[in-house]
Amino acid sequence: MPQESSSAHGTPIRVVLLVDNGSNPFEMACACEIFGARRRPEIGFEPYELTVASPTRSVAMRDGLFTLSASAGLEALEAADTIIVPNRPDVDDPSRPSILAAIKAAHERGARMVGLCTGAFTLAEAGILDGRRATVHWQLVNEFVARFPKVHAEPDVLFVDDGSVLTSAGSAAALDLALHIVRLDYGAEVANHVSRRLVFSSFRDGGQRQFVERSIPAAVESPLAATLAWAQNRLDQRITVKNLADHAHTSSTTLHRQFQEQLGTTPLAWLTTQRVEFARRLLERPDVPLNVVVDRSGLGTAANLRSLMHRHAGVSPSSYRRRFASKLAGAGS
Repeated sequence: MPQESSSAHGTPIRVVLLVDNGSNPFEMACACEIFGARRRPEIGFEPYELTVASPTRSVAMRDGLFTLSASAGLEALEAADTIIVPNRPDVDDPSRPSILAAIKAAHERGARMVGLCTGAFTLAEAGILDGRRATVHWQLVNEFVARFPKVHAEPDVLFVDDGSVLTSAGSAAALDLALHIVRLDYGAEVANHVSRRLVFSSFRDGGQRQFVERSIPAAVESPLAATLAWAQNRLDQRITVKNLADHAHTSSTTLHRQFQEQLGTTPLAWLTTQRVEFARRLLERPDVPLNVVVDRSGLGTAANLRSLMHRHAGVSPSSYRRRFASKLAGAGS
């Protein structure tokens, strides 16, 4: 669920990263890099205001690597728009009652809740995931299902967006979910600015399997990278699986296998995602007519654009443009 800024000038969305003993520094760093980065000239405004909070003055990170002194306590959750709950490498240890009470109260007043990796255990322990869809690191799915039978666990996906509650699988999937949140809040163009700064794939669909090794492999690692770039530069043209296979100098069967192994999806599904993402970026520019959006993205018809926008973004093209075109214009001011 997108979160509106509190003013027309784009008052930052308030994000609280809640940490506790044993938290994994990697997922914390992902959150800090996405939501805590200072103003960037290519965006032109501060999208988020990040606060790191903990239940005690200092907490020891995973395996005692270092001790972190947070800038705020649990009271920071009372004014947060989005809360990232602690991940828990040792999921057998129960969460502090004070943390569970704080995040449950925040959820009840309407804050968006995010669980990165084992953070899903924290959300489930608080009862926030009952009756909801969620995911967790693939190595822990069976344990998660056994402990929280009321949660609709979805294995083999990168992240799950269940409206006001979002969860991700392990490690790099935290970046995928964080960029998804930026896209929800500010649109595809701003999310692409952030991903380019990170030198990270601009979009991996949450439905992709967890075992993806990389989104777009470097050209030195695989000939598939050159074919992906070739297709992305020709989205306004008709491209078939055979076209992709011919460019990659391989058979259609081998191409399917390479896509599944390296991207966790099929060639046509990947191509459709690229077309929709490009269409979203064009929709964020109010000077681009709808028929031009359809033509340049290669989606064929306005009806197809509407159908795919509803499927991927949950809104119509016109609704998407109304929401994000003004934000993009404000970013350039």
